[in-house]
Amino acid sequence: MEWYLYVAVIGVGVVAGFVNTLAGSGSLLTLPLLMFLGLPPNVANGTNRIAILLQNVVGVGSFRQQKIIDLKEGLWLAIPAIIGSLVGAGIAINFNEEIMEKTIAGLLLFMFFIIIFKPEKWIKGQEGRYSTKPTLVNSIIFFLIGIYGGFIQAGVGFFLLAGLVMGVGADLIKANALKLFIILLYTPFALAIFMIYGQVDYKLGLILAVGNMMGSFIGTRVAVSWGPRFVRIILLAALFFSSLKLLGFFTLLASWIK
Repeated sequence: MEWYLYVAVIGVGVVAGFVNTLAGSGSLLTLPLLMFLGLPPNVANGTNRIAILLQNVVGVGSFRQQKIIDLKEGLWLAIPAIIGSLVGAGIAINFNEEIMEKTIAGLLLFMFFIIIFKPEKWIKGQEGRYSTKPTLVNSIIFFLIGIYGGFIQAGVGFFLLAGLVMGVGADLIKANALKLFIILLYTPFALAIFMIYGQVDYKLGLILAVGNMMGSFIGTRVAVSWGPRFVRIILLAALFFSSLKLLGFFTLLASWIK
């Protein structure tokens, strides 16, 4: 691989790590890039988990350093997500993603409008309701999110943020920190399944991880210093463009231009 492609991988990783930390769906950038470089979709899906894992090590560490997250708070929510991720990764080994992508795009657009019309819940959290104690409803929600995260990863941050803000009552900064911690805990289990089936390119994964880690570190600092209102803007933009991509809008636009 030419040297400039390594630079491109790291550069895309920086952007993806930043977006993943403040919102989600950075994998919609990294997965196409890995496939462009010649990896089959399933291998790209597995390889991307290396960058996600190391990105979240940096992100969680930075949020913890800034006293945003108590790791014990996210543990009970992470357990059902870990179990779900094993199921999802098992499904992902041999699965056609097209139908699921369209369904997810619809859900992301729905979430986009919820954030627009209910901004106070996302900016301030839900005072008096914040609790990470395990409940049956939260366990089911985070188990299902874990299935999706183990399956494809791209966009899982949006669903985790929705669960953490609307279900748990966290504000956007706290929710982002907990989101990274939950993903950090379940990713090794999903990654292990891809490794067992030989669907990981370790070299590309580690190169991509360099960029993701840099982007995540920058993202945590921006989130804390610029506050929930700025994070909400990034979240809305990421939701909107991710939905368009999953619906095939950009592919259709490119065909019209040609």
